[in-house]
Amino acid sequence: MDILRSLRAVSEASGTGVVDWTKAGEAARASTEPGTLDLTPADRRGYATDVRDARDRLREVAGVDFAVPDAIEVQNRHHWIDANLETFRNVMGPIESAATPAMPGLSRVVNTGSMAFALGFLARNVLGQYDPLLLADEPDVDHGLYFVHPNVVAVAADLDVAYPRFRRWIAFHEVTHAAEFGAAPWLSGYLESRVERGIDGLSASGLDPDAFVELQTAMTAVEGYAELLMDRAFDDEYADLRRKVDERRGGGGPVTRIARRLLGLGLKRRQYERGAAFFERVADERGLAAASAVWERPEHLPTDGEIDDPAAWLARVDP
Repeated sequence: MDILRSLRAVSEASGTGVVDWTKAGEAARASTEPGTLDLTPADRRGYATDVRDARDRLREVAGVDFAVPDAIEVQNRHHWIDANLETFRNVMGPIESAATPAMPGLSRVVNTGSMAFALGFLARNVLGQYDPLLLADEPDVDHGLYFVHPNVVAVAADLDVAYPRFRRWIAFHEVTHAAEFGAAPWLSGYLESRVERGIDGLSASGLDPDAFVELQTAMTAVEGYAELLMDRAFDDEYADLRRKVDERRGGGGPVTRIARRLLGLGLKRRQYERGAAFFERVADERGLAAASAVWERPEHLPTDGEIDDPAAWLARVDP
């Protein structure tokens, strides 16, 4: 980690955009140790086996046929930054093009630093990622599946769980997201449209609250269904893993808690909790097939109110 090099990169932000993305990536990498990626043959076989077994098990349990992305990467933290830099840039693009800061040079430095901080913090904490490549320049490109190996190893040790078992747990979670998007070909377009509407409203100094509510509700369904399905599909005891992972989501020191709040990760934790409670209730009452009906068409997504009232969703959709 080279904090001085990171600060220097931010201070050198230039160009005509609100963010100097080249310097943001450089600063994020300088402030983040890449971590080791010395994979043993057993590690490589382990990741491949875990993903394959998760796919087969999820197909069996959920009754959903889906393909695992061809791009399955075991990364270090710098690789993750590079893989996500373009996503950040695509999301921020409409806001950048509409922004007219009073002090563009100073604003560019501040914004570049903020993006570098976000990328670096997430790179040090993300374990795995299913990437549907929303807003990608090439919409037909295959989705991505990433595992940040140094983080998986470090968190397994921190939680005092066996690394191969924890790695398998993470693989099941990320492959579950692949199953969701495979079961609902419309889901990527639905999420993209809500992101674009929300960003267009912000960039026009307005606000489309419905777009943000629909986006947050859809993501709550995505995260909640993943929690349900991985618990039903994981082929080992998981109560201790669930407890320890839940504690980690809300834990950390003061700086980490502040960073999580600033990056909206507290909201993501709430999405896990609300979504999981919704799908547990639906599955307990009608079975897993009824819960999976949420992906049949966009109209089957629960509303924000129905997330907290599963009976209302069941009455409306009648899966």
